[in-house]
Amino acid sequence: MVLEKIKQENDIKKLSPQELPILADEIREFLIEKIAASGGHLASNLGVVELTMALHLVFEMPKDKIVWDVGHQSYTHKILTGRSDGFDGLRKYGGMSGFPKRKESACDCFDTGHSSTSVSAGLGLAMARQIKGEDYKVVSVIGDGALTGGMAYEALNNASRIRSNFIIVLNDNNMSISENVGGLSRHLNYLRTTESYQEIKTGVARSLSKIPVCGETIVERIRRTKSGIKQLLVKGMLFENMGIMYLGPVDGHNTMAVAKALREATKLAGPVLVHVITKKGKGYLPAERHPARFHGTEPFDVETGLPLKKRTKANYTDVFASAICKLGKASQTLVTVTAAMADGTGLKQFRERFSERCFDVGIAEEHAVTFAAGLAAAGLKPVVAIYSSFLQRAYDQILHDVCIQDLPVVFAVDRAGLVGSDGETHQGIFDLSFLSSIPNMTVMAPKNKWELSDMLKFAAEFPSPIAIRYPRGEAYDGLRDFRAPIAYGKSEVLKEGGEIVLYALGSMVKTAEAVCSRLTEQGCSAALVNARFAKPLDTALLKTLAKGCRVFVTLEENVRSGGFGEHVTEFLCDEGASCRIVRIAIPDDYVEHGNVDILRRELKLDEDAIYERVMLEYRELGLGER
Repeated sequence: MVLEKIKQENDIKKLSPQELPILADEIREFLIEKIAASGGHLASNLGVVELTMALHLVFEMPKDKIVWDVGHQSYTHKILTGRSDGFDGLRKYGGMSGFPKRKESACDCFDTGHSSTSVSAGLGLAMARQIKGEDYKVVSVIGDGALTGGMAYEALNNASRIRSNFIIVLNDNNMSISENVGGLSRHLNYLRTTESYQEIKTGVARSLSKIPVCGETIVERIRRTKSGIKQLLVKGMLFENMGIMYLGPVDGHNTMAVAKALREATKLAGPVLVHVITKKGKGYLPAERHPARFHGTEPFDVETGLPLKKRTKANYTDVFASAICKLGKASQTLVTVTAAMADGTGLKQFRERFSERCFDVGIAEEHAVTFAAGLAAAGLKPVVAIYSSFLQRAYDQILHDVCIQDLPVVFAVDRAGLVGSDGETHQGIFDLSFLSSIPNMTVMAPKNKWELSDMLKFAAEFPSPIAIRYPRGEAYDGLRDFRAPIAYGKSEVLKEGGEIVLYALGSMVKTAEAVCSRLTEQGCSAALVNARFAKPLDTALLKTLAKGCRVFVTLEENVRSGGFGEHVTEFLCDEGASCRIVRIAIPDDYVEHGNVDILRRELKLDEDAIYERVMLEYRELGLGER
């Protein structure tokens, strides 16, 4: 096998040209086999095999720097830098990350996980190189989907000022997670379908050079003009108008063609963009046919492409999808907004039924929020569905454009809490803190699938900004008999008690229910309360509960700092409560990748750890087990 010859970085340079296509095939087979077993990002990685090989043929690792936008397409890069053995532990707790990690390898020069960042980071590296007088190449790889993010344009605008070589590789597969939308996608499609620019340029240059005496001079002068031949042939070229040299398009599945374009790019001073055309899911038919489904996949059967684990229960995204369609049918003013995540957030059904009221703005969370604010200001009821870890990118827009004006925008915050295998960049563990800090914002979290539906209905009629955060995964269907009507700012008492109060929010109600049962078995008088609202707090109930309580426990799947428990603790302390307060929350740190159940156990958020913590506090008060 050719792949066995790759033991460390730069080994690919030792291969013959005849071995390169074989290596590409073997890498694809390797990726399909490993990701089928562990889960991970498949389609995006299959699409960049030859592109990554070309990068490693041209550049010297780790001297030269490659910044991968988002980073979920870096698997081939990891293979070519000698990390094949790590794929058995890919995205598992303590194993290899599914994203570039500086602490994992010197060949990973910048940690990434969110989109539209690579050009900014690469430009920073290039400017630092220039200031320090160092000698290495910098390449930022960015997808066409990531170019819909405003940050990418801020970086491109700034990049035009650099005078030393800086290479931007545009990996154009006409996909982000779902199919791309908007003006940029149309522009790139035009570049793809226009007659080959390189062929035109070569032909024109050849013809001009044949003119006696002055032909070569004319060609050279045209090459030196600010716009170049390309501006004569392809009007309105976006990148060159920004001062960035454009090369391409190049067939991204032809390793030598890409390598040739990259070598040409290294010879140019200033910023240069190499436009590479690839196919997401290349080489595995199910992924080619369904690239969105194989963007991030659970373990699957290689022969069929079907998941190994069949879902028997609805997850929270499914519940949201069903509820939002019902609300859309009931109200013609309800509209939805997604940032290139219609499938992931559950808006696919809504889009199919109410296409004129579902807006996909591309990977542009900041724009999504302010766009929704405009919709609300004009009398519509926008529901913005975004993952928790991506919503934090729009903090300023939530504060400045929605909440200052007190506009009735609903934020459906999916993947809130621990999400598992994608690690630090994707854990949704900060939203309670940053949303609760904003005046005019109401924050809710459901205990089960029925309460999520009820909260969405409540939010659809609410006159101010409101966020509902719910976790990834199977929707809890316990506590079905507890479905008291939702009243603004009011919690729900699930079990009366006295000495111990378990005051839980959202996903932690299920765990608190199990802990409460164990406490009751030990003869402890334990109350169980579903907080429902992280903001505002149910202050009247908190006062009542604290009076006869000895141990007051708050439970949340969010960091401690600025979270639900901190606000409850502050209120109880201000009221002079004498009970001992225990805050169960995620430590103020980033949480690495791994199975969610393992992460909860390690973070002491699981049933056993919470029970032991509460009993320890109980015994220290001299009450002991009974």
